[in-house]
Amino acid sequence: MRPVVRAAGRRGAGTVALVGAGPGDPGLMTVRGLELLRRAHVVVYDRLVDPRLLDAAPRARRIFAGKASDHHTLPQERINALLIMHARRGRRVVRLKGGDPFVFGRGGEEADALARAGIPFEVVPGVSSAVAVPAYAGIPLTHRGVASSFAVVTGHEEACKRESSVDWSRLARAVDTLVVLMGVKSLPRIARELIEHGRPAATPVALVRWGTTNVQETITGTLGDIAALAARARLEPPVVIVIGEVVALRDRLHWFDDNRVPMEVAQ
Repeated sequence: MRPVVRAAGRRGAGTVALVGAGPGDPGLMTVRGLELLRRAHVVVYDRLVDPRLLDAAPRARRIFAGKASDHHTLPQERINALLIMHARRGRRVVRLKGGDPFVFGRGGEEADALARAGIPFEVVPGVSSAVAVPAYAGIPLTHRGVASSFAVVTGHEEACKRESSVDWSRLARAVDTLVVLMGVKSLPRIARELIEHGRPAATPVALVRWGTTNVQETITGTLGDIAALAARARLEPPVVIVIGEVVALRDRLHWFDDNRVPMEVAQ
């Protein structure tokens, strides 16, 4: 049995599990996550969660809390309040989040709200799109003789407006491979910043949309032309951006493109 973090709260209170649902392919859901789903009374789930995962909790109340870049079904404060309310009513709550709860998923904020409210909770890590999506596109983030380091950053437009969010001037040359999440709308700015601070315009770039799913599509180019290619394709989120020489390995390693059979959810 795994321990559940228990803050000082009401005896008999329910529990909350912040569960990472993985990047899209339901077969990448963890065993622990599925176990908690099957026992859940309430599931609060995100927009990018595969609907087949919800079938693992057929008797649970389902609450959609999806977020797009310009629209939030529920504000974060409301989501926090829902988790607390249902737990205080003695229910087992699963907060089902795309990818990993603590990788740009605001899971830390939810955990902090639960801790402050005295609600018992646990965190179940998920397979992050930052590593899974490049893998499904045939792009290893590190490769001997090509790349020995990588960084994962947010490219969200709102985040980019804050000077301290992402220091592109340092990242341009600091790591071999850059993975940018939520960055397709900011792609022209990101490419320009990296080139201006020393990353060669010829650096290979891949844009992977709906990675790990049967509708996965990949566009490749260079820092110099990728923004124009994305605009021409009218590429919309969700997109994972991979920048670095490892992108060139995709020509030989694109295994999923030839075998699009994601695993089914274990019953």
